[in-house]
Amino acid sequence: MSDAGVEPVSAEPPRLSGPVMMNQSWRDLTFLHWAVRPEDVAHRMPPGVRPDTLHGLTYVGLIPFRMVGAGIGRGPGVPWLGSFLETNVRLYSVDATGRRGIVFLSLDADRAAVVAGARIAFGLPYRWARMRYARDGDVHTYDARLRRPGARATSRVVVRSGARRRSTELDDFVSARWGLHVRAWGRTSYVPNRHEAWPVHDAEVLSLDDELMASVGLPGLAGRAPDHVAFSPGVRTDFGLPGNASRPRRP
Repeated sequence: MSDAGVEPVSAEPPRLSGPVMMNQSWRDLTFLHWAVRPEDVAHRMPPGVRPDTLHGLTYVGLIPFRMVGAGIGRGPGVPWLGSFLETNVRLYSVDATGRRGIVFLSLDADRAAVVAGARIAFGLPYRWARMRYARDGDVHTYDARLRRPGARATSRVVVRSGARRRSTELDDFVSARWGLHVRAWGRTSYVPNRHEAWPVHDAEVLSLDDELMASVGLPGLAGRAPDHVAFSPGVRTDFGLPGNASRPRRP
């Protein structure tokens, strides 16, 4: 499929065509990305989906943040279970209909019940981890250690956030994503979401020691500086119901 059939990158979200399945707030989020060749990660995509590219490259993301007040439908956040720490490793995707999305290789969280529920209900690769987030002025520290039996991986990310900036082409490419692609129950689904444009801030990596990317088959990336770094205070998002990835979103 040529790029002419791919939806444009836009910070303006399309509307959700159906009911809201859940709502969440993502807070104190750091974007770290490494450029890779699309052929190096194409085999990690579910059927019907390929790596999305910007100027011939695609990106691997390491994204630590705080989940706050996740709720069912448009309802209030579920007490305790609705707020937790998460770090995900992700790729950027486009399906046969031209919809851009995200493919998660792992989502590590410190709520065992959330991990179990998301794996069973949605087929998402959640893993249970011991996690910690601390803030000291503009310095944000994220720690994670997998608790899954047989898995040994840790991650420590320390960044200093700076002033808000006008989003770059790469900022928009990795953040203006209005759905995710996931393989579950024998088919590839597209789960749409909607949120305001990310407020993007400058950020500086003070320390990075990560094994989470290597734990999902991407060794060596953490040994070099990321190609993209940004911080955001966060957004609130609504998720729609999953649909078949081979069917275009209704206008």
